[in-house]
This record gives sequence, structure tokens and C-alpha cells, in this order.
Amino acid sequence: MIEREPLNRTTKQLIEDGRARQDALSKVDEVLEQVTGTAHDRKRTVEVTVDGRGRLVRLWLAPDAARYGPEGLGRLIVEVARVAMDDATQSGYNKVALLLGDNLTFALEQLSGRTTPARRQSDGGITAEEFQARRDERLRRTAEESDDGGGTNGGYDPADELASFDPSSLRSDR
Repeated sequence: MIEREPLNRTTKQLIEDGRARQDALSKVDEVLEQVTGTAHDRKRTVEVTVDGRGRLVRLWLAPDAARYGPEGLGRLIVEVARVAMDDATQSGYNKVALLLGDNLTFALEQLSGRTTPARRQSDGGITAEEFQARRDERLRRTAEESDDGGGTNGGYDPADELASFDPSSLRSDR
């Protein structure tokens, strides 16, 4: 839901704000034309670049891509293209938010029906709160193990799914 602000401005200020938003809205198409998203599979067999509207800009296949067969390679290309589109969508919303502000950008999200990837809850990922809770638990276990003198590897558990997590891979919503 869009938050409403009380009107504590003059009519002249409201008109200027409206014109500024109109100018910013006119630049949205320019921004989306320049936005691209790129993704590749884990083995770097396929790399796809799409523009802000989902048009394929570049497709690169490694020489050993044929090992997947036609159907497997087709599925892989489509999946990598979906991730590239998510990257382009997030990048586009990030840039549009700088022009329009968060409230108007959120309204555009609602109108377009395409939620930013950073807001999606159904991708099977974990929330920031869940990540923090798991991190706190892992640090608590590490502290307990080091107090007990256990664990020559400082509490590193290779079975822990977050053990190899790189925080620099996180993207903010805006």
C-alpha cells in the first residue's frame, strides 16, 4: 500500500512537485531502454544478456554446451534468461526509484504486476531475518565449540549451508 503524506505544502509547491514527477515519469522509458541484465549458469556454459523489456541482447554458449542435448540446453537457456530478466528488472526498478522515489516506484510495481526480485517471497530463498537468525545460531555454536576447546577448524561445518555464503553477493532492494 502507498503511504499517504499530509499536505503541508503550498499549492505552488504541489504544482512544482507534480511537474517534477511528470518529468521523471517521462524519463522512465529512457532508463528502461538502457538497463540490461546478465546471468550465467554455475558451470558457465551459457550466458544470457537481456534488456529491460526482456529482449535477448546476447547469448553465449561454451563449446561443451552440446553435452546437454537439445532439450536440456533449451531448458538451461530459458532458466538463465529468466535470471537475467530478474537482474534487469531489479536494476531497472533501482534506477527508476532514484527518479521517482520509493512510493511511486512501488505503485509502478503494483500496476505492472512484476514485483522486484528483491521483494519476492516465493523464490525459495530466505529472508534477511531468517539469515540473521541462522547466522546468530552458527556464531553461538562456534563460540560454544571454541569455549569447549572443540573443533580444530573454528566451528566450520562443511554441511552448514551458510558456511560458504558470501555476504557481498546480496543485493539491496534499492
